[in-house]
Amino acid sequence: MVRGLLKLLLVVIVVVGLVAFLLGRWSSSARVGADSGAGVSGPVDTGKARDTGAKIGEATAKAANKAADAIEPAVVTTKIKSKMALDDLVKARNIGVHTNGTVVTLTGVVSSEAERKRAVELAKQTDGVTSVSDHLQVQ
Repeated sequence: MVRGLLKLLLVVIVVVGLVAFLLGRWSSSARVGADSGAGVSGPVDTGKARDTGAKIGEATAKAANKAADAIEPAVVTTKIKSKMALDDLVKARNIGVHTNGTVVTLTGVVSSEAERKRAVELAKQTDGVTSVSDHLQVQ
């Protein structure tokens, strides 16, 4: 899941960069010719270039913030699964952990009430978790 979010982050950054590049090329009144040595014809409007750069920077910052928001739940999920994997009582492979914002939902089948309580406790003790929804079934 973390790997998928990292791929999404990379795609978002590439797309934002491509859009920013194309926006800069299409919004500029200067045209680049194939035979032009300097790459521009006529004077360069530095104010417009600054505005375009500011827009590109803002779009990149927004994309980075969205990517960070997407990665944050994956980090919480990974922390909880790691805690469970290191715990002697909890069988982490039998428990599903889903994080939505700061709310964690535990699903799956556990072998005892003690295992269920311990799994919930581990999730609640994780930084970034405000509440745990317990959907674990004791077998």
